[in-house]
Amino acid sequence: MTATLFTKGSLLGASPAMFVGGEWVTTDGTRPVDNPATGEVFTAVPEGKQEHIEDALARASAAQKEWARRSYVERAAVLEEIIRHIDAHAEELAQIVVAEQGKTITEARGEVGGAKAFFDYAASQKYRNVGELAAPAAHGQQLVIREEPVGIVAAIIPWNFPAAIFARKVAPALMAGNAIVLKPSEVTPLSALAMAKVCQLAGVPDGLISVITGPGRVIGAALVEHPLVSMVTVTGSTRAGKEILAKASDKIIPVSLELGGKAPVIVFDDADLDLAVQQAFEARFWNCGQVCTCNERTYVQRGVYDEFVKRFVAKVQDLKVGDPLDDTSQMGPKVSQAEWDKVKAFVDAAVEAGAKVETGGGRPDGMEDSGGYWFAPTVLTNVTNHMEIVQQEVFGPVLPIIPFDTYKEVIEWANSTVYGLTSHVYTENFRTAMRATDDLEFGEVYINRIGPEEVQGFHTGWKLSGLGGDDGVHGFERYTRRKTVYTDYGSST
Repeated sequence: MTATLFTKGSLLGASPAMFVGGEWVTTDGTRPVDNPATGEVFTAVPEGKQEHIEDALARASAAQKEWARRSYVERAAVLEEIIRHIDAHAEELAQIVVAEQGKTITEARGEVGGAKAFFDYAASQKYRNVGELAAPAAHGQQLVIREEPVGIVAAIIPWNFPAAIFARKVAPALMAGNAIVLKPSEVTPLSALAMAKVCQLAGVPDGLISVITGPGRVIGAALVEHPLVSMVTVTGSTRAGKEILAKASDKIIPVSLELGGKAPVIVFDDADLDLAVQQAFEARFWNCGQVCTCNERTYVQRGVYDEFVKRFVAKVQDLKVGDPLDDTSQMGPKVSQAEWDKVKAFVDAAVEAGAKVETGGGRPDGMEDSGGYWFAPTVLTNVTNHMEIVQQEVFGPVLPIIPFDTYKEVIEWANSTVYGLTSHVYTENFRTAMRATDDLEFGEVYINRIGPEEVQGFHTGWKLSGLGGDDGVHGFERYTRRKTVYTDYGSST
């Protein structure tokens, strides 16, 4: 397997540093960053400490007060400049994503495009209504409900979309008038640092953005508990979300959580089978299955089950797993050895419980001795709904396909997990589609299509998949708070 190349360019420099309140900071202690395609360490980032958090938040506090005085139009002009700089550095940003995360260069370029879209949507809020005028109790009075920034936002982001989710948090936070201190995943810190450099080049005032690298249980916890932090936004695991919500409860501050998922794809026997097979395939193996909205389990009505499995397995066996920098590769490696081990354990447990491996199940052929974290695209049959691989998030390129008989049965199975983020339904029957939309206990329902979710929508989960959400007007409002102003201007005589 060809090693993924990575040359530090204009954004990261020779030795990546943390971005603290407008300054690039190094430390004696560092944390290695490895290449998922080879397993080799290729650089290191500083290990942040409490002093860096204090410095970042002190600078954020001062900068945010000035930034909040700017109009929405003035803030939008800065975000529009960020978009121009993302364009100018798009290929370098994509290669950084590939180097540390392992997704294909094609997917990485798409991710950078997604980062632009988040800033573009946030900038469009310069036209929003920023308050309400309610009817007062008497003549000569005014009752205004104003929209204001929350202050300083702490953002904790995962490794699966390290550039796009940076933008997903930073863009609305800045546009709403806030400062933001962001902690990236320990596995993929470089993309966030590179995006911070883009923001600096675009003229974002010093202090408004900081990126502090280091362990989540140390840096993340300290940010959540700090008295200067007024809001926490998290995309990550359900375990991490629970811990953060508990820590934030002492301060009673807003917390937005976008957590795990176990998305079902439901294929009824009247579905367009070509469409269902193709999109179920794309939705499972995109980013090596490391997407919270991915097709984690597919239920196929018995009348078309055998044909679906036949077509699906054939597509999977033709999927090209290879060097992420090769434009023809369709899937790269898992992000880390720990994640590889987790996925392998799920597959082995399913087989022990009676599942049949139709294809895959471990390392791809020819990569058995690779140092990279390669996992073959895998399809399992003879699976029952109660198996762990159907109930728990796998977050890897493994798909159990399960037959069902009736509408009632499949809706019960789809709703049976603790997760409730995304669901998909394939049917040509309008009544079935609408009934499923009503009955599925998920924050998102896709009918005869797949994601990714769109910036003007609302990416929100139910149950253990989250609290709050991102994107669109409802996501933007998470970064604001309300102030009610009562005024009496009537005559004093």
